Amino acid sequence: MDDPSEGKPPTFWQMLHSILAAALGVQSGKNRARDFNHGKASHFIALGALFTLIFIFVLIGLVQLAVHLTAR
Repeated sequence: MDDPSEGKPPTFWQMLHSILAAALGVQSGKNRARDFNHGKASHFIALGALFTLIFIFVLIGLVQLAVHLTAR
């Protein structure tokens, strides 16, 4: 069966899905092949770096919240 999106670059949401799946280590072979064949590495690097920064800030916030709640 032919996929109508075949040959097109991945959309922002598809790239975000790929970044999240890669962070969890559960990327499907079909999506990985799409990303490597039709995506731009610079887009994935930028989105991955942004995801990593957000993840770090969320972790820092959670640690600060836990320290604040246990310091009572």
